[in-house]
Amino acid sequence: MNRLSAILPASQVLVDVDASSKKRVFEHAGLLFENQHAIARATVTDNLFARERLGSTGLGHGVAIPHGRIKGLKNPLAAVIRLSQPIPFDAPDEEAVGLLIFLLVPEAATQRHLEILSEIAELLSDRELRERLKTEGTAVEVHDLIERWQPLKSVA
Repeated sequence: MNRLSAILPASQVLVDVDASSKKRVFEHAGLLFENQHAIARATVTDNLFARERLGSTGLGHGVAIPHGRIKGLKNPLAAVIRLSQPIPFDAPDEEAVGLLIFLLVPEAATQRHLEILSEIAELLSDRELRERLKTEGTAVEVHDLIERWQPLKSVA
């Protein structure tokens, strides 16, 4: 099991989400975390935007890893949202983003947070897998692709 699949239940993978802007997709993620984990959606969206103001979390190739620190959160949480239409995201290659992997971590998160982010970046750097995640199948199939993926380096 990889670090992402350990914190990503199938119920937090959504495909064909209709969101026309970064604001709308962040609101959608906020609603998802509110419904699944009772974290106020405004807390989620405010933290995601605060991080985004430091620089875009768009990686290029149509993917982004929006993330934020949440006061009172005990363990990291993740969600995957695949949009029905890619949106502008200020990514380095200026490509619109259609696949977002959200990561929420405790306010005092340290090494574990960085390890999860690093592993998500590694997963998304696999061109074949990235394209499959962006285009293929249902939410369950997307979750299965993530769950079966193994990082190149050993998981300590």
